[in-house]
Amino acid sequence: MATLLIKVPPSTALTENQFYDLCRANPEIKIERTAAGELLFMPPTGGETGNRNIEIAADFVLWNRQAQLGVLFDSSTCFKLPNGADRSPDVAWVQRDRWEALPLAAREKFPPIAPDFVLELMSPSDDLTTAQAKMVEYGESGVRLGWLIDRKQRRVWIYRAAEAPQVLDEPATLSGEPVLPNFTLDTSIVW
Repeated sequence: MATLLIKVPPSTALTENQFYDLCRANPEIKIERTAAGELLFMPPTGGETGNRNIEIAADFVLWNRQAQLGVLFDSSTCFKLPNGADRSPDVAWVQRDRWEALPLAAREKFPPIAPDFVLELMSPSDDLTTAQAKMVEYGESGVRLGWLIDRKQRRVWIYRAAEAPQVLDEPATLSGEPVLPNFTLDTSIVW
């Protein structure tokens, strides 16, 4: 099953609250919204991707509990990016002071902030060109470090602010420096 894109005419564009209510009324469906207001309905991941996602997230949780530098989020969290898009990366991290600067009401809904770090783990239904465009959008929105992981090709694209993406073929580890100090992901849990 592929991602379903629904174009929404400007005359019927959803407000922030209407989009939030739509997502809350359909919690079993992962919905994102592009900067142009198009709705993306994404299928659930399969077992292999879901397992890798949780294993990767566990490493981030353990690191973050020790470092206490920020706040982590899973793929159920939707962020309102500065360009108007609503996106849900597989793993996201926001520096603590930036997160705590948001009013509680903003943190309760779809936080109006670009994470400092995002990770997207491609599932079999994902399209590489679309995933890469999403990573560029993250960078243009203020994300400082992003990892796009393609298990099938055993390849990782590393996105850093104002730099061309770096491509690594089957790296043994990924370093979060300097955005995620002292964090290294052992990619054996990915492949």
